[in-house]
Formats: sequence, structure tokens, C-alpha cells
Amino acid sequence: MRVQLSHVSKTFDRTGDVLSDISLDIPTGQFVTLLGPSGCGKSTLLRILADLEAPSAGTVALDGASPRDAEATSYVFQEPRLLPWRRAAANVALPLEITGVAEPDRSRRVAAELERVGLADFARAYPDELSGGMRMRVALARALVTEPRLLLLDEPFGALDEITRQSLNDELLRLWAKDQWSTVFVTHNMFEAVYLSQRILVMGLRPGRIVGEFSVPFEYPRRDELRGDPAFGELVAKLTAALAHAHR
Repeated sequence: MRVQLSHVSKTFDRTGDVLSDISLDIPTGQFVTLLGPSGCGKSTLLRILADLEAPSAGTVALDGASPRDAEATSYVFQEPRLLPWRRAAANVALPLEITGVAEPDRSRRVAAELERVGLADFARAYPDELSGGMRMRVALARALVTEPRLLLLDEPFGALDEITRQSLNDELLRLWAKDQWSTVFVTHNMFEAVYLSQRILVMGLRPGRIVGEFSVPFEYPRRDELRGDPAFGELVAKLTAALAHAHR
């Protein structure tokens, strides 16, 4: 799905200007990461793409349609947001139930997604029986079961330990390589941004605007040893400098 924003701004009545004059073109299948200071509007930008907020000015087009009319967009929040009284499979099935997908197609798709994220043996587990990383895998399966063409992820791994985060980074890239959804990923972790992305956009202090753009030159699939590559470290250093400037 191609994502196009033209001069998008957002103002809230109580908190004022959050986003200012953002123009952006994301080709179909590209993995883009947003970096920036806390409160600069990264999450608000995702919410506009997901039609959870309307822009105050400017236009948004997803394959030429408005976010309200576009199909196949999924959102992964900072927290898994699983329903505690529903088992893992039932949580994954929820968006299919809402959209009226009938059995047995629903069960087949849920089972396939749990298998893809490595949780086939935990389909009947409740959220409080799962680790933090496993709960996030369920949330990812729930987003992917709708077969999205645009996936929005708002710091989904921020609360996890580093080893679990790296494991889920690899899992996300494995899934993306197969289905090639367009992806907009928000993180505060520069190492994660470089490891995952094809393109990184740096946003400045509120009201948020794009103040820097970096292409990531490394080929896929990405391997653990990439994190020790001097070129990887050089790009992280450039991002560090850009973020320091964005905080001013």
C-alpha cells in the first residue's frame, strides 16, 4: 500500500499544535521507522494513518483512498491490549469476528497466524499465562490475521528486555519478508531502527515535523552480526547526532 501525506498538521484544543506540515511518500512494501523526542507526535501520526484521528490540515491517501475508506490497515500498540478473559486464539480471532469472517475460515486463519509467530502450542493459554514477549506475539498475530497491506507499530517492543526485543525484531522481519506489507514503525531505540528499516525519518520537537531522513543500506535478511558491523555503528552515530539536534 502506498502512503502519501501532503502538508499534514494536527492541533488539539487542549494541548495545541502536535504536528506541523508533514509531507511524506512511502512506496508500497517499504519499511519506514519514525524516530524523535517524546511528545513530538509520532503516535499521533500513526493514529492519523489508522483513521483514529483526523488531521487538522492537509491530506492523507492510502493507495489513493482516505484512511477511512482504505482497506487492510492493522495497528500494533505499545501494549499488547489482549482481553484477559479470552484465550490466545480467541484474542487473535477478535478482528475476524468483528468483520464477520465465518468458521471454519476464521479458525484456519487464526491457527496459521499462531503458527507463524511460534505460538501454536499456546492457542488455549490466557494472557496472564504468557510472558511479555509471548503476549506481544499474540498481538502481532492479531494484527496480521486480517492480512493487512499497511502495518502500523507504535513502540511494540519498548517494554521488553533486550534479548526478547532482538528476537521479536527478527520475527517481525521474517514475517515482513514473506508478505511485504508497507510498514510504519515507531521506536526510541536507534539500534532497533537501523536493524529493521529501509528508511528512517527523524522528527523534531513539538510541533512534530520531519527534520532528517536516512536510507539504510544493508541488505535483507538482516543477521545478528550486523549489529557489530562498523557501518552499522556509523549510521547509529549519525542518528544520535540527528536526534540530539532534533531535541534543540
